Amino acid sequence: MKKEIFSVLCFLLVFCSIDSSAQSNTYTHADTLKGSISKQRFWWDLIHYDLNVDFNIPDSSIKGFNTITYRVLESHSVMQLDLMKPMLIDSIFQDDKKCTWKEDGNAHFVTLNEKQNNTALKSITVYFHGKPRTAILPPWDGGVIWSKDKKGNPWVSVACQGMAAQVWFPNKDHMYDEPDSCLIHITCPSSLIAVSNGNLKALKINSNQTATYSWIVKNPINNYNIIPYIGKYINFKDTIQGENGLLDLSYWVLEGNYARARKQFMQSKIMLHAFEYWFGPYPFYQDSYKLVEAPFLGMEHQSGIAYGNDYVNGYRGRDLSQSGWGLKWDFIIVHESGHEWFGNNITAEDVADNWIHESFTAYSENLYTEYLFGKQAGADYVIGTRRAVLNDKPIIADYNVNAGGSNDLYYKGANMLHTIRLLVNNDSLWRQALRALNKEFYHKTVTSNQIENYLIDFLKMDLKTVFDQYLRTKNIPTLEYYIKKNKLHYRWVEVVPGFNMPLKMIESGNSVLIYPTEKWQSQAYTDTSFTIDRNFYINLKETVKD
Repeated sequence: MKKEIFSVLCFLLVFCSIDSSAQSNTYTHADTLKGSISKQRFWWDLIHYDLNVDFNIPDSSIKGFNTITYRVLESHSVMQLDLMKPMLIDSIFQDDKKCTWKEDGNAHFVTLNEKQNNTALKSITVYFHGKPRTAILPPWDGGVIWSKDKKGNPWVSVACQGMAAQVWFPNKDHMYDEPDSCLIHITCPSSLIAVSNGNLKALKINSNQTATYSWIVKNPINNYNIIPYIGKYINFKDTIQGENGLLDLSYWVLEGNYARARKQFMQSKIMLHAFEYWFGPYPFYQDSYKLVEAPFLGMEHQSGIAYGNDYVNGYRGRDLSQSGWGLKWDFIIVHESGHEWFGNNITAEDVADNWIHESFTAYSENLYTEYLFGKQAGADYVIGTRRAVLNDKPIIADYNVNAGGSNDLYYKGANMLHTIRLLVNNDSLWRQALRALNKEFYHKTVTSNQIENYLIDFLKMDLKTVFDQYLRTKNIPTLEYYIKKNKLHYRWVEVVPGFNMPLKMIESGNSVLIYPTEKWQSQAYTDTSFTIDRNFYINLKETVKD
C-alpha cells in the first residue's frame, strides 16, 4: 500500500497542474483575454518572429525586440499582443511610425497607424525590457530560471508551458496560431553559450564581452516551445538514417557531463526509430533533433528538448508504472521526445484539449516499451500507470478561458487509447491510424473533435461515446454484474447515454466477446467468478440479486 501511495504522489509531483484556472469553473476577465480567439487576434495570421533578446544575468533582467510578420485576413486596425507583467513594452513601430497601445492586464491592444489591407503581408516591431517572472518550481510553476551549475557558472533557461512565452517576450499568445518559422537571437556573456530551437545560423562576438547566437527554426512552432538555454555547454553530434533521410542529432551538455551524456543519450537513436515506426517520420527534419541539458526536469521544447533527468533511467530513477519496465529507459528522453509528434507536430488549438498532447505522449511510453520488449511488456507498463489516475474531473475542460482539465489527461488518456487499440483488434490498422494522424494533421493546430472524428472515420468504428466517457466525464465506465443459476447478468452503469463499448471476458480460460448496454443482459455462464481482459480500462461492480 505504501508503494502505491508513493507512486501516486510521484505522479502528482511530475504532472501537477501548470494552470491553476483549471481548478475552478469561475473564470476571470484575464482568463478570457488569454484563452479566447478575440477579434483582435482573429484578423491576422502569424507568419514569423524575428526575436532579439539580451540576457543581463547579474541583475536577472532582459531587453530586446520582436519583429512580428503577419498576413492580414480581414481589414482591422487593432491587434492584441501579450506580455506578462512585470515585463514592459517600451515602444511599437510599424513602417518606422510609432504605434499607440492600451493595456488590459497582460494583454496589449495596439492601434495600427495605417489601414491593414486584406491579404497584405505586414510586420510590426515591439521593443521591451524588464525583470521577468522567476520560475518557482520549474517546469510546473514556470518562468525564467536564473541558476548556476555545480561549478558556479551561470545557467539560464525558461519553462513556460502554462503561462506561455508572454512571460519573457511579446507575442501572439494563443495556441491556435503559430509562426511558420522564426529567428531567435540570444545575447549572453561571451564566456557562455546560448542554445535555442532549430539550427545555429550565426555567432557574433560583440565588443562588450558578449556574444549573440542566432538560431533559425524553419518549421511552425508553438510559442511556449521557443526557449533559450544559456550555460557552459559543450556539444557533440550524431545522425540517424530515418524515414525521411538523414536526421541530424545534436546534444548540448554541461562541462563535466560529457561521458555520462554520451552513454545515456544513445537511447535517443532507438527512441527515434521506434517513434518513426509508430507515428511516422520525425516532424522536424529541417530543424534537427536536439537534447539540451537544462536546470529543471524537462520539457518538450521543439527541436531543442530540455533534459534534466540526471542521466538515469526511469523518472529520476523511479518507475511510475511500478511494473519494472519504466526503469529500462530514460523517462525524459522518451516522454518529451514523444511530444515532437503529439504537441509539437499536432498541436491543440485550446488548452482544454491538451489531452491531444499528453494522452498520446503518455501512451507513447507504452509503445516504446513494446517496441523494445514486446507487447506484453507494453501492456504491463500502461496498466501499471492506472494507479496514478484520480478520476477527479473531466480531462477536457472549458474552452476559451485558458483552462486545463484533470491531470488524468496523462495516464487515464493513455489507457483510453490502449483500450481503443483492443477494440480495433488489428494492430496493423491501429499503427496505420497513428501514422495517418501525424500525416493528416502535419504541422497543424487542431481540436479534440477533429482528432476524434478522424479516428472514427479512419477506423470505421463508432467511438463517439467512448471518447465522451473517458474525456468528458470524470468516471471510467463501470460494468455491473451478477452470476445466478449458471447465468451471467451484466449492464453498463455510470456511463454516458448510449454507451455500448464491447468487452472481452475470460470464461474457462478463453476470451469471449460480450456487448453490454445500459440494460440488463444475460447469457449462460459456467465459471464461478467473472473476469474481464485486464487491458480494458473499466471498473467491475458485483451486485447481488435475489
